[in-house]
Amino acid sequence: MIRAVRFHGRGGQGAKTASRILGTAAFIEGFVAQDSPIYGAERRGAPVAAFTRIAKEPIRERGLIACPDLVVIADASLIHDPAAHALDGIDDRTAVFVNSPLTGEQFQALASLPGRLTTMDLTDIALQQFGKRGAISALLGAVAGRLVGLRQESICEAIARELADLGLAASVIERTQTVAAQCYEAVQMVALDTSSREPAAPVQLRAPTYEPPTRGTARISAAANSILRETGGWRTFRPVLVPDKCNGCWLCFAYCPDGVISMTKDDRPVIDYDHCKGCQICVQECPTEALVAEREKEGTVAWKAK
Repeated sequence: MIRAVRFHGRGGQGAKTASRILGTAAFIEGFVAQDSPIYGAERRGAPVAAFTRIAKEPIRERGLIACPDLVVIADASLIHDPAAHALDGIDDRTAVFVNSPLTGEQFQALASLPGRLTTMDLTDIALQQFGKRGAISALLGAVAGRLVGLRQESICEAIARELADLGLAASVIERTQTVAAQCYEAVQMVALDTSSREPAAPVQLRAPTYEPPTRGTARISAAANSILRETGGWRTFRPVLVPDKCNGCWLCFAYCPDGVISMTKDDRPVIDYDHCKGCQICVQECPTEALVAEREKEGTVAWKAK
């Protein structure tokens, strides 16, 4: 069974790193883990989210977590931010952790959240222990690990790995591990519902429709006064179709820079030799060599001066 955890935070609060810590800790314990963040080119403070899936079997699902087992909210203001979607998919079986100085009962009285709520003031702990509020990523990961049932040792090892990758000093990592372990022990537990959720309705796949090449290809479709200037006499070699080799791919039509190739109802090219200048681009681009270059002969219309 997959455990699905969704992190919500603001840029700079460490939701992405917390998700990685949780996934790494699960991997250390022998689980299959998947974690991924979602955010754009946002400024610090903008809503971001991260997703962690944990299972004993291969995880086939990808993308956003719509129905989480656990939601970790790093900033209570996100609950009322319509851009954050922090409460999407939460029902009475979902465990919810909020980084808040209020107790679960106090917070529930104010916000009336669905799900099974627990809280802890990680920001205050970070300020007291590290002197900065941005150090809560490891604490979020530790709390999430505790709520999904991972071992404290795995969480501490995951913190060491992930923070080392970020270039933090060994002394800072060790201090962070100590504080995270304290949060791990102190968080008030809420039970995760282990019953199977109803599978989501299958997504109805839609086959995309495409415009025909006549509309989807960037080309000049209006001849204007170029029709008055027959440029077929410029050719030394002309493109000639070998019908048996043509697969009707339309590439010659798409690549012709002068728009002198049209297509029949059977997807076969027809070349306007009065205006084909003999650039041979269609010959070069034809994947089946259905267009070949033939030298113009003296006495032909193309050879005669116009």
